[in-house]
Amino acid sequence: MSKQVIIASDSTCDLSQELIERYQIKILPLEVSLGDKQYHDGVDINPDMIYENYEQTGQLPKTAALNISEFDEYFAKETADGNELVLFTISSDMSSTFNNARLASQEYEGVYPVNTMNLSTGGGLLVLAAAEMAAEGKSAKEIAEACSALRERVDASFVIDNLEFLHKGGRCSAIAAFGANLLQLKPCVMVRDGKMIVGKKYRGKFAMTLEKYIADRIGDASDIDTKRIFVTHAGCDEAIVDQCVKQVTDMGVFDEVLVTRAGCTVSAHCGRNTLGVLFIRK
Repeated sequence: MSKQVIIASDSTCDLSQELIERYQIKILPLEVSLGDKQYHDGVDINPDMIYENYEQTGQLPKTAALNISEFDEYFAKETADGNELVLFTISSDMSSTFNNARLASQEYEGVYPVNTMNLSTGGGLLVLAAAEMAAEGKSAKEIAEACSALRERVDASFVIDNLEFLHKGGRCSAIAAFGANLLQLKPCVMVRDGKMIVGKKYRGKFAMTLEKYIADRIGDASDIDTKRIFVTHAGCDEAIVDQCVKQVTDMGVFDEVLVTRAGCTVSAHCGRNTLGVLFIRK
């Protein structure tokens, strides 16, 4: 009898509860601090609480990785019955989560941490692919190796309406933020080699720039794996999300268009009006 393979991820994968349940994924929430209060991402805090706190206090939250002992406790629990485990984490360039998981995993056979070299549903795409492989009977080692190769083809990007959160979080200078806001520039932030870089800058109202951005990213979709695509946002107006979903759906090439909302980690860095399309290239 083959061992059961558990697929787990830290909470930065930004998968909806429906997807988590459908694919039987275990989620490990990262810690979020607001002032002197500690929370767990997606458990007792959500992005709207972060936005409300910022409006009231001007204070952004701090996020923290799980430490080695927490991973050790989790791995011991999940493998006690002889199960194997594949754990996905946010890019190691953005957090110490992967390194802590890697160090803890050295005490366990059959535990495979995977550095997604991504964030949000860029990592979520790998998590879903892993869950499908597990359902097909692949071993944890096979899944980890396959997903480590697949991550090179993940295309993750977002357009940010306002640079206020990036500026307050120390990721954008005051001059750059002022200039972008003055000129109505909306930067496209892309993930490359595990790091966030600024790509094309769009000009105009947010809804209009998103239409151009989606057309640019998808093109004719000839080089995209059309099995699924994510439209992931950080609390955008429903009308704007619907417009973007319709644009993607009307192309008629994707088997599944999945809409998710970014969790606390991504929302804390980018702010409310942020939206991206995320997919895997061929």
